[in-house]
Amino acid sequence: MLFSQDHDEPRRILQKFIQSDINPHVDEWENAGIFPAHELFKKLGELGFLGLNKPVEYGGQGLDYSYALMMAEELGAINCGAVPMAIGVQTDMATPALARFGSDELRKEFLAPSIAGDYVACIGVSEPGAGSDVASIKTTAKSDGDDYVISGGKMWITNGTQADWICLLCNTGEGPVHRNKSLICVPMKSKGVTIARKLDKLGMRSSDTAQIYFDEVRVPKRNRIGEEGKGFTYQMVQFQEERLWGAAACLKAHEKTIQNTIEYTRGRKAFGKPLLDNQVIHFRLAELQTEVELLRSLVYRAAEALVAGEDVTQLATMAKLKAGRLGREIPDACLQFWGGMGFMNETLVSRSYRDSRLTAIGGGADEVMLGILCKMNGTLPGKT
Repeated sequence: MLFSQDHDEPRRILQKFIQSDINPHVDEWENAGIFPAHELFKKLGELGFLGLNKPVEYGGQGLDYSYALMMAEELGAINCGAVPMAIGVQTDMATPALARFGSDELRKEFLAPSIAGDYVACIGVSEPGAGSDVASIKTTAKSDGDDYVISGGKMWITNGTQADWICLLCNTGEGPVHRNKSLICVPMKSKGVTIARKLDKLGMRSSDTAQIYFDEVRVPKRNRIGEEGKGFTYQMVQFQEERLWGAAACLKAHEKTIQNTIEYTRGRKAFGKPLLDNQVIHFRLAELQTEVELLRSLVYRAAEALVAGEDVTQLATMAKLKAGRLGREIPDACLQFWGGMGFMNETLVSRSYRDSRLTAIGGGADEVMLGILCKMNGTLPGKT
């Protein structure tokens, strides 16, 4: 069983924090197009939620992955997708490789303050010409004595305008594309780092997303995570936690969308009876709730395997694929039942419609997930 009584108290504390310190401010943050990451992350750090499964010697709780997954699921109770995503970048996207492969010195410098909430982190993989195709990135880090000199650019970087450091994937050699990359911790205040612009997005409005340029940025080689040339491999490992996180974070969010729709259609009358009394509506909502519960079972199974030390590439990929599909299906179906009100920005269902669309794109598009699964199944042409 994935969860035990030991999960109950941190779950209760997080639920209370979301209701007291996050949800009352979400509308304000959404309208502003940004939330105070340093302020919020510091509070989460003080509560111990930014390092649940990180090493205790760097301020983490030293717990297994089930606690991180519990947190991801509870974040779905936040009344938007942007703030959970920003938190997930800090805990499960920018820091797992550092925690797992970084030197003690590097973890003291970047991981410990990120766990404490003193630093905001971001992950730099995607580029204008290389999103899901990670192997095609062009950003380079050329060797110069004891330093790397980094040039290039990154796109769609969550937390990008507020981050203190970026976990940057770049080319550090001329060899094969899967063996010429490294992950490097780069302070965002380094000379030559430029935040080109804060991007204007369809959804995830309260999360700041940036385009970033690197113009001969000099960082010491000791800032490299693990071995040179292993960055692609490290990032693929890191992706498994990111994809599981993304699937888990949408569970309660979708349940909330369905429940809000039940409440609205029960109170809204058309042609002399509640909308919910129409079989097409209550049957459809029952189907959608079933889909969420099936996804939860898949996510929990993958998490149990991860805790047991198993390779979860296939299960995490399946969970991410299904989450992406439901991220389109559930908000779209529910919005339809809200009618004209569903098209209004004042309703949470419209925010869910915008925010959830990213699930099928970020962290690897649906089509990439299908390609991975077909390769593992031996059905991808030319890859048998």
